Amino acid sequence: MYSKAAVGVYLNYFLLGMVNIILVSNMDSLTKQWQTDSAGISYLIAITGIGKLLTYAGAGRLSDRIGRKPLILFSSLMMGIFLFAVPMAPSYQVALVLAFLAGVGNSAMDAGSYPALIEVFPKSAGSASVMVKAFIAAGTALLPFMILFFAERELFFGYAFFVPAAIYLLAMLVLLPAKFPNHLKPQQSTNKQTDENQPIFKSEPKFSKEGFTLILIGFTSTGLFTVAQIWLPSYGEEVLGLSTANAIKLLSTYSLGSLLSVLTLAIILKKWVRPVTIIVIYPLITFSAIITILTVKLPLVATIAAFFIGLSTAGIFQLSIAIMTELFWQKKGRVTGLIATAAGLASVVMPLLTGLLSKSGNISIIFIFDAFLAVIGFTAAAYVYYRYQKVIEKKPVSRLQPGHVSLKESL
Repeated sequence: MYSKAAVGVYLNYFLLGMVNIILVSNMDSLTKQWQTDSAGISYLIAITGIGKLLTYAGAGRLSDRIGRKPLILFSSLMMGIFLFAVPMAPSYQVALVLAFLAGVGNSAMDAGSYPALIEVFPKSAGSASVMVKAFIAAGTALLPFMILFFAERELFFGYAFFVPAAIYLLAMLVLLPAKFPNHLKPQQSTNKQTDENQPIFKSEPKFSKEGFTLILIGFTSTGLFTVAQIWLPSYGEEVLGLSTANAIKLLSTYSLGSLLSVLTLAIILKKWVRPVTIIVIYPLITFSAIITILTVKLPLVATIAAFFIGLSTAGIFQLSIAIMTELFWQKKGRVTGLIATAAGLASVVMPLLTGLLSKSGNISIIFIFDAFLAVIGFTAAAYVYYRYQKVIEKKPVSRLQPGHVSLKESL
């Protein structure tokens, strides 16, 4: 019943994967067009984060009030406008406005899409949320090849913007007739709850404890992949001596790691491992990969490390949302908005801070900072794991509710 809704949502996130790196990947063309430098592009990305940060909380409330679909449609429209207009923007100031609109669209997408997926796939909420990252990774992996395709034929760089913009229009056409679950449908959940789609609680979850810590994970997880996406190509060029084309391909390798990770997670989650376990393991892998890329400065080693950075940063944000909505299921839209607000803050702070760090002339400092973020993420995840064991008695295996589809059936 909800297959079109799922297809439209995942298509949006496939395109978002392109949007996330499209400014960085076209840095040479855009810096010339707007007469700025790499730090200027980093600040532009930060403006996108400000747009998300200022609107996430309100978008979450709207999602719970008016439903998921209007916000998702609005996000497609905003992203389409951003992509069509950026290559034609006559000045850096106009680009700043467009970047802000993209951030607003991104916040609407997250606030509408994550609760919608959790409601469409009540049996596979963790896997459904993680699959978002799979589609983001696929889009991120594809864009560098699209850019190279147009560059090798000496075509206008803006075509790499226009193609995903047109697909966003297609996503809107898919979503317009799509049906979504009733977000106002009451659900029973108490310490003695019997709803088979809800966990059994040993005690009441504490938002001031696990809730706040999951919000922190939303910040660190976003910070980790934001830094990697912005600065891996620069690290390849400035430290490893790679050509621009080969440095950009580090992002493709990174994205392949992300894609493999989330596809694997979609299979193993709920069958063999819980999301709360993954969020503890992954930051350790990220830390190890960053230390490797800093200490062994060889192109092949950096390529392998980029793969593992992509693998271990993939899905943490989505899993934190899945855990949060499991614990505080009564207000899915609002708690999603809170984690997304933290992610929005990270998407503002990280480009600004790393842009300032880049002024030192030593890109390695940026990745040392990224390793520090991984340590914070691990510490927070370990605390959430501890609290989860105290709060959740078990996660029962459940049958699908009538009117819902499984993740496998939809995809």
